[in-house]
Amino acid sequence: MCLAPAGAGLILAFALLAMDGFADGSKARPGVTAAPFGTTADNVPVELYTLTNSNGVTAKATNYGALLTSLSVPDRTGKSADVVLGFSDLQGYLAGHPYFGANVGRVGNRVAKGRFTLDGKEYKLATNNGPNSLHGGVKGFDKVVWAAKAEVVDGNPTVRFTYRSPDGEEGYPGNLTATVTYTLTDKNELRVDYSATTDKATPVNIAHHSYFNLAGPTSADVLGHEVTIFADRYTPVDETLIPTGKLDPVSGTPLDFTTPHTIGERIGQLKGDPVGYDHNYVLRSGGSKTPELAARVYEPKSGRVLEVLTTEPGLQFYTGNFLDGTLKGKEGITYKKHAGFCLEAQHFPDAVNHPEFPSTILRPGQTYRQTTIYRFSTK
Repeated sequence: MCLAPAGAGLILAFALLAMDGFADGSKARPGVTAAPFGTTADNVPVELYTLTNSNGVTAKATNYGALLTSLSVPDRTGKSADVVLGFSDLQGYLAGHPYFGANVGRVGNRVAKGRFTLDGKEYKLATNNGPNSLHGGVKGFDKVVWAAKAEVVDGNPTVRFTYRSPDGEEGYPGNLTATVTYTLTDKNELRVDYSATTDKATPVNIAHHSYFNLAGPTSADVLGHEVTIFADRYTPVDETLIPTGKLDPVSGTPLDFTTPHTIGERIGQLKGDPVGYDHNYVLRSGGSKTPELAARVYEPKSGRVLEVLTTEPGLQFYTGNFLDGTLKGKEGITYKKHAGFCLEAQHFPDAVNHPEFPSTILRPGQTYRQTTIYRFSTK
């Protein structure tokens, strides 16, 4: 069943039954529902999709921006909590936010000075982050309404969002058709699959930008989370966060998460204003056809464990440095500095201007594919 923006008010249900929770071992039947989530400023209706697996884990996503708005997973006692930052209604997202739950594109991360040359032609992009273009520009993939199709596939609830980005949108060449598919498995994995095709050569680098807090929504910050990143090198940047082109070792620096360290342990050793992690790691897997383990995060109080697996060569680790307490999210919680962390699987920032980096260029006849899995467990 397809549900485009015009389908507001329809309720879809795919064998979604009530659940008793985790503590007693009860099971829910996997399913997906859709319900109205409001309208955009130009009166386009928007839906919210709820995916539930047999363990009672739930994920919620909206066709506005293909945003992930909620992800509720159990702690070591079986008590569930929402572990992603966001808002309870559409208006919170429309009012502006730092990419909560977004799939940023057409090109995620930064493009230096909003310019690149492709096949001998220079293209100019909007500069919305100092001198640079960030996360697709002024109106990237996170600020448009996508068509949606929700169904249960092989027992797993899914919702697939599709958007056609026209030639010249935000300065990028080519008519690009992109899809983002969320699948919630009974292994407590949220799988995010991307694909895209184009009729003209164009850079593509879509990345998922959820802010996680494994301690739950009432936890003030993520500084006590223990992080492991399976990368021995990173891409150093200039003062505007554009890569220099070098691949430097993390060894001997506060960026070394090859063994577990809490986020707060060495964060004060970093430079910048505000201080915090905002670095692209060069994954050992180097990009692969099947998702490989990129990072593991453990929150000691709840016992929750998050593992990130991806087909991408890079992983941006960001610790909510620019959250400043001005945004009030779900349950009336104020999001202050370091209230969440992001693990954004991606190609390297500004790759379109660095031929030495893995290429982000998609050409007609090719299909862009990317898979990132967020897998949850406890210990």
